[in-house]
Amino acid sequence: MKKIISSQSSKKGFTLIEVLLVVAIIAILAGIVILAINPSKQLADTRNDQRRSDVRTILDAAYQYAIDNNGTLPTTIGLNTAEICRIGVNCDLGMVDLSVLTANEKYLVSIPIDPVRINFGPGTGYTILKTANNRLTVAANYAESGASITVTR
Repeated sequence: MKKIISSQSSKKGFTLIEVLLVVAIIAILAGIVILAINPSKQLADTRNDQRRSDVRTILDAAYQYAIDNNGTLPTTIGLNTAEICRIGVNCDLGMVDLSVLTANEKYLVSIPIDPVRINFGPGTGYTILKTANNRLTVAANYAESGASITVTR
């Protein structure tokens, strides 16, 4: 006796509806994960962390210079807030030239530059100010996500 096999039971695979349903679920989950991670905020936070580090580096180098020079801070730092200029550019725009900190790479190898200002103009994106009591304030002008990055010592 021959066994009769129906054509429906011998077909294997997924229907179009099943495949579309799985793809839709994967797309929804991927969208939720991307929103939860928020890559633009993560990148902004990373750049702000770099700015915090740069501000401390500039401040530490200026005070190390003062220690080595009988308490005298670099003379180019004034009582008004001014942007620090890059090394090797013309600083005639009211900017502060801190090339004394990079001379012979004694205090700094180079002046830090703000992560979003790498390819822009003569400024570094950081400002410096000296008070009458020789306290320094270094700030990052281009902090993101509403952050304020300022260090005073």
